[in-house]
Amino acid sequence: MSTLFEKDTEPFGVSGALLGLDLGDKTIGVAVCDPDRRVATPVETIRRKKFTPDAERLKLLAEERGCVGLIFGLPLNMDGTEGPRVQSTRAFARNLKRILQLPIAFWDERLSTVAMERDLIALDTSRAKRAEKIDEMAATFILQGAIDRIRGL
Repeated sequence: MSTLFEKDTEPFGVSGALLGLDLGDKTIGVAVCDPDRRVATPVETIRRKKFTPDAERLKLLAEERGCVGLIFGLPLNMDGTEGPRVQSTRAFARNLKRILQLPIAFWDERLSTVAMERDLIALDTSRAKRAEKIDEMAATFILQGAIDRIRGL
């Protein structure tokens, strides 16, 4: 597992859908891109329970969409350092890799939720609807950044 893009992106191949994940304490935002990796779209927000049911849901989503890899948002501190949330995300990814056996990479997610919140406000989305959709929108933002970078290489 590496942070995009310390190394080559060969583990993901040149095509195939990728699942983008925004891992929070209470929810997991999920997004997917098309097999040509042009556009990321929101899928759902998973209400976290325990690791096993969360992992089973992610496995089902990845299988249904024929995903060839996972992109996790990496919650770095604003100064670029890694705190407890990064450690938690990396641990979740390590455990999930044992179940899904797909390549995993990380994408800097700083301000992704803020950017999506701003966009949803600009669209005049109600507070309740924003709270319901913000995590999957943040996952979409994360995944779109990653696929744009992959396509640019």
